[in-house]
Amino acid sequence: MIRVLVVEDDPVAAAAHRMYVERVEGFTVTAVAHTRGQAVRALERAPVDLLLLDLYLPDGHGLGLLRSLRAGGHGADVIAVTSARDLAVVREGVSLGVVQYVLKPFTYPTLRDRLVRYAEFRAAAGEASGQEEVDRALGALRVAHPAALPKGIGGPTLEAVTGVLRRSPDGVTAAAAGEELGISRITARRYLEHLVSVGSAARRPHYGQVGRPELHYRWLATGR
Repeated sequence: MIRVLVVEDDPVAAAAHRMYVERVEGFTVTAVAHTRGQAVRALERAPVDLLLLDLYLPDGHGLGLLRSLRAGGHGADVIAVTSARDLAVVREGVSLGVVQYVLKPFTYPTLRDRLVRYAEFRAAAGEASGQEEVDRALGALRVAHPAALPKGIGGPTLEAVTGVLRRSPDGVTAAAAGEELGISRITARRYLEHLVSVGSAARRPHYGQVGRPELHYRWLATGR
């Protein structure tokens, strides 16, 4: 069992990350920390194999936490879960032991793919017979191709719709999402229905005074 510490300052996102991790076979979450200080205390209390680490914490940068852990001899691997897109930060993270980057916002299948690849990498054991076997072990961490999206679903728009949904704890209609993003209600609904289909969102009818009920979509912090 791979033991994971989730480090994320947003309680809603932290709950989602915890549930996402625990849906993947072979992984368990030992603790959730919302600050750098809480993360340090959690690491002192229980052994951890992998950190799911947000880089922007209220009491310091995630890479600062990672530098202090390495200086103290802690060898846990790290998957950075962040909105940071600065490639200089990415390079520094790699040098400190970040094995994967997952950009926010993301859906469960994206994180699941990274965790499965990480588990395959950890499972490689013994002495390699040659270069090919070394390459194969390292290749488990690489994403050879972007995850295929259904026809009519584009990555940038999906990211934007996901962002609107996550910022709307009481739910949002397709019309409201479309108005915020400058896209049609039909287009917004197509993306919201995709998020429902992959288990990242739920829909429910909202009954008004007259007329047909309107569908409200809500981000699932716990996954499905």
